[in-house]
Amino acid sequence: MQKVVVSFRLFKEWIEFLKDNGFEVIAWDSSVPPSKEWIKENIKDADGLLCSLVNRIDREIIDAAERLKVISTFSVGFDHIDVNYAKSKKIRIGYTPEVLTDATADLIFALLLAVARRVVEGDKLIRSGRWNQPWTPDFMIGTEVNGKVLGIIGMGRIGRALVKRAKGFNMRVIYNSRTKKEVEAEFVDLDTLLRESDFVVLAVDLNPTTYHMVNRDFLNKMKRSAFLINASRGKVVDEKALTEALQSGTIRGAALDVFEEEPTSLDNPLIKLENVVLTPHIGSATFETRQKMAEVSVKNLIAGVRGEKMVFEL
Repeated sequence: MQKVVVSFRLFKEWIEFLKDNGFEVIAWDSSVPPSKEWIKENIKDADGLLCSLVNRIDREIIDAAERLKVISTFSVGFDHIDVNYAKSKKIRIGYTPEVLTDATADLIFALLLAVARRVVEGDKLIRSGRWNQPWTPDFMIGTEVNGKVLGIIGMGRIGRALVKRAKGFNMRVIYNSRTKKEVEAEFVDLDTLLRESDFVVLAVDLNPTTYHMVNRDFLNKMKRSAFLINASRGKVVDEKALTEALQSGTIRGAALDVFEEEPTSLDNPLIKLENVVLTPHIGSATFETRQKMAEVSVKNLIAGVRGEKMVFEL
């Protein structure tokens, strides 16, 4: 019987699916990620590994595996895996692109609207009992989204989905990416995007060129009235620089679904700022999307172990 290791808490029906397909399954069953030692110990004689973003699959773990054929990740991102080293060991890599595009794009627009219209501030005001004045023209004034300029950095699947949503708000959409794309938006250089955008959305993956791309220089080039939205990878943003920019009024506000360290600490100064909307890495967190991610990642795992074609392979 072939053995697979699942190194995060996966939906039970998909664990049973693996068993029904004839696999011995060693599955982690806690919201707290397993230790590296647990993964190394259980992967020794495993044919396949199903991991997630919370599992760092480095050379040490890969070297501990004696017969591993495939690493399938429950994510579209794969910066948590040493992909090149795995491939040098003839280990195949499966991932889950496309299935989470719309859910993530929806959340980005939710964040954009929430920070522009001060939705979270208003909710807190009521719940804390501080709504103690009648309506006045200057009360809780936010920023309109309709007709504004949306700047998208990165024009992959999520970027394209954002373009479609922005059209419904009559927004002018500009973008910057490594190459020009066939899309209903205007390609501009990064400085132009930062200078002209009312909302700057990050839709990039994490790599050496994007790590801390949002730094003091980046933020100083944005409009003072602009908002930064990030639901890509936390380490794309230098949170210290962002905090300073929000405190000083360099930019008007920000909305973040991802952080440099997750879960983020209560000591994070961003938590104390009113002009920031924060969500706990829930870009793909819809029932429909997470079930589809489970299906794709499990089918990638099975196909990789059996030497068959995966649904999505790097």
